[in-house]
Amino acid sequence: MLKDITLGQYIPGKSVIHRLDPRLKLVLTIAYIAVLFAAKGPASYALVFGSLVLLIALSDIGLRFVFRSIRPLLFIILFTAVLNMFYVPGEAVWSWWIFTITKEGIRTAIYMALRIAMLISGTFVLLNYTTQPIMLTDGIEQLLGPLKKIHVPVHELAMMMTIALRFIPTLIEETDKIMSAQKARGADFETGNIVRRAKALVPILVPLFVSAFRRADDLAVAMECRCYRGSEGRTRLHTLKLQKIDYLTIGAAALLCTGIVLLGIYV
Repeated sequence: MLKDITLGQYIPGKSVIHRLDPRLKLVLTIAYIAVLFAAKGPASYALVFGSLVLLIALSDIGLRFVFRSIRPLLFIILFTAVLNMFYVPGEAVWSWWIFTITKEGIRTAIYMALRIAMLISGTFVLLNYTTQPIMLTDGIEQLLGPLKKIHVPVHELAMMMTIALRFIPTLIEETDKIMSAQKARGADFETGNIVRRAKALVPILVPLFVSAFRRADDLAVAMECRCYRGSEGRTRLHTLKLQKIDYLTIGAAALLCTGIVLLGIYV
């Protein structure tokens, strides 16, 4: 299960999505989430799904790798769908005791499951798999640049977010190594009740926290040795600038968002 968590994993490539400006990717992600929640009905959901398939195809990531990002959250998606199935009022199709399944509940459950799955897949492809952490930091910093006028530490916030995202795969790999080492010593993490399983996690959490603090200290020392002092006086090797492909993407995304919203309203 730990190996299926792909959060924070950047996949190098030269696809169209890889070459997009990180600021544009952040804006597209926000717009994608907005139209996804604005979508209503099969036609608008089909258009969102088609745009997601096109996005995955242009990114050269592959459907199998994208499905891996959904697998760890499959239980939450199904649990949310089941709750909507039982608690949305409407025309009943099945009833027993206090439980009632309605046609509206089934429809809402399907839409909710699709919405969560497409939300995770789309955001992961745009920001996680195809954007380098340092480029994501620059993009966030420039988009939030106006907040500097009210003395908000934009650069520091962007850097902390990116570092936290970058270290997720490292901590997952470290957790897997610690679990394998503990299992080799006879530890059992799969049997017993909840309390026993929670106690069995203590030999994992303690060395994991120690390793995380050690890595954080090493990173801080490395940044100080390179004379890192935050955003003050900092220059960039690559200056972000919108290219022709970015403007074409803005136009296509605007038309697509407009179509999804109109389908949700009139269809």
